[in-house]
Amino acid sequence: MSCAEATQKPEANALVSQVTLDSPLPQYTRVTDAINAIPTQHSGMWVIEVQPGIYQESVVIQTPNVHLRGLERKTTKIVFSRYAGQVIHPDTDEVFGTRRTATVEITASNVHLSNLSILNSFDYPANEIRAKDDLNRVSGTQAVALKTAVTADKTLLDNIELWGYQDTLYLKGNRAYMKGGLVAGHIDFIFGGGTAFFDSVDIVSRKRHTGKGVTGYITAPSTLNTRPFGFVFFNCNLAREAGVPNHSVALGRPWHPTTAFTDGKYASPYAIGHSLYINTYMDTHISTSGWSSMSGKTKEGSKKYFSPLTDARFAEFKSHGPGALENEARPTLTDVESLFYNKAAILQNWHPM
Repeated sequence: MSCAEATQKPEANALVSQVTLDSPLPQYTRVTDAINAIPTQHSGMWVIEVQPGIYQESVVIQTPNVHLRGLERKTTKIVFSRYAGQVIHPDTDEVFGTRRTATVEITASNVHLSNLSILNSFDYPANEIRAKDDLNRVSGTQAVALKTAVTADKTLLDNIELWGYQDTLYLKGNRAYMKGGLVAGHIDFIFGGGTAFFDSVDIVSRKRHTGKGVTGYITAPSTLNTRPFGFVFFNCNLAREAGVPNHSVALGRPWHPTTAFTDGKYASPYAIGHSLYINTYMDTHISTSGWSSMSGKTKEGSKKYFSPLTDARFAEFKSHGPGALENEARPTLTDVESLFYNKAAILQNWHPM
């Protein structure tokens, strides 16, 4: 076998297309139908090739060893609109909550997504500018594009785009690796307690229409203190859409999720969030202080603000660009400390590509 043959992409096992194709492979018009048709017992990676188009559906991938492969990320889109405060059914007051809003949710191990875009199309900007007494204004505006559940591991995101506003990418799974592509949002738009390595990814902050000062937050990690790595950004590009003011976006803030314990329900003291930026370009929309605090409920029921310096594990190493500043509010790693944060260690010797 030649080197060229060895590096060719694997043949697809099924196709998703909005038009009928001349192919002997099974064809589906919805991504969900193609996933549901995967044989229970299959060897190797099951490849579903998604043709260009806009697929309006919510997708859950519960089968391991699946590769959802688009042809081109700009023209192959999975789109769905759901927000946290949306009622599940008109006859009930129960709402979806953030955890059930994802356009695509991965619950299995060894799932690979490539060359496509995933969007939660909830119109946050339209809702944001509505008057507070407008009956059409809604609350609970978190709207996830992609979620990895706690049961997910070895999630590979290769050259994909994730679009949302508040809570775009929800990472609860063990290990995720994102190579290239883009994540866009404005409030806590990369969040959760999982471990993820972002390699040469464009991190795009989007415009808020209300608020002053710092109004955007890139990360909101809730990494447990027993987990050594949270979100690590390597050779990434922190960019912004038009209209995002200078110094208005924090690199992250510590999320201590409200958790039920035997002595009450309050912000978890064990969530010591970890975010680290290594050799990352930062535009001037990044806050001069870098990081921000975040509030949570105490055991007594009052509000507490968690410090980014003492209640989290936040740092930078060799940040550059006009938004990269050095001051006491922005911890930096030493050369020796940086050696600990290598790809193999963070991904626990999983080598996705």
